[in-house]
Amino acid sequence: MASTPSKSQILSLFRSLLRTARDFSDYNIREYTKRRTIDGFRHNRNLIDPSSIAAAYSDGESQLQISGRQAVVYSLYAPKLKSVMEIKHA
Repeated sequence: MASTPSKSQILSLFRSLLRTARDFSDYNIREYTKRRTIDGFRHNRNLIDPSSIAAAYSDGESQLQISGRQAVVYSLYAPKLKSVMEIKHA
């Protein structure tokens, strides 16, 4: 089993997941990914057991890889029009 990740490693994973969320061109997917990241970290905030912390960190790393691949796929089929939420009204 992997050792317990440090606080800086966990924060780095959090920032990486949020950066990956910015890569999605679709507003709904981008916001869902950001919300899911924040909710996941809040849910695991109170973990104490080192093995459960390591498992949650490992799951987060796999989610980061999946998000990165999905961002590439979504960019290939990005809609030409912006979402209503992204249109700036003058």
